[in-house]
Amino acid sequence: MNNKNKAMRGLMYAFLSIFSLVSLFPFYWMMVSSTNTTTQVNTGKFTFGDQLFINLAKLTEQIDLWLIFYNTSKIAIISTLFTLLISSMAGYGFEVYKSKVRDRVYSAMLLTMMIPFAALMIPLFTLMAKAGLLDTHLAVMLPTIASVFIVFYFRQCTKAFPSELIDAARVDGVKDWKIYLFVYMPVMKTTYAAAFIIVFMSSWNAFLWPLIVLQSADLKTINLVLSSLSSAYFPDFGIIMVGTVVATIPTLAVFFLMQKQFVAGMTGSVK
Repeated sequence: MNNKNKAMRGLMYAFLSIFSLVSLFPFYWMMVSSTNTTTQVNTGKFTFGDQLFINLAKLTEQIDLWLIFYNTSKIAIISTLFTLLISSMAGYGFEVYKSKVRDRVYSAMLLTMMIPFAALMIPLFTLMAKAGLLDTHLAVMLPTIASVFIVFYFRQCTKAFPSELIDAARVDGVKDWKIYLFVYMPVMKTTYAAAFIIVFMSSWNAFLWPLIVLQSADLKTINLVLSSLSSAYFPDFGIIMVGTVVATIPTLAVFFLMQKQFVAGMTGSVK
């Protein structure tokens, strides 16, 4: 390797190191702030303190942390499971079953991704109100179950699915729903893992739609509660930051536990 290549590689590593530090700094600041008092946070203290358990105790005094975690987990898990089931069935169907209007319907469905959520809030709110679902977790979950992006993702991944497996199963007399459950799903497990992480994180971090739909304090998610804490006249940043750390732990755990499957699913790996 000549000196020019060494210099280029050194510059590349230096750039990646700086970019990584910039990306990780907000997370580091959140961790540090959760161990300090509000005064120390306001003064810009960059070192860890000894207030972590005090801030956590204050947080549990102000909110019912277990109830809020239950609400958030319930919405995220149920929404994720139904989204994966319905969207994967749609993606599988759009790719496997051929018809004259299939591509037209699929293209029209993709066009809906261009509609901003702000334009859908009032119609969705009116729909939920007429259905009597306002201030329920079901109202939060229903609009997210059929995800156009996840349908698109599953159809693109299904293109790499070996069609010979489907043909062989049909020759053996296996019904279509059994092919989907016992042939397609096991082979596409990395795709499901990647989609699970995407949908779960999106559902866990949802804020605007739950804010509109949920009014009762005992139904709110952790993001809504943290937002109400930060909107106080004198917000306690130590409590807010320790609450943010607690809210971040589930998404980090899911990602790190499934990161290998996530990478394999995003690169189109089919086993």
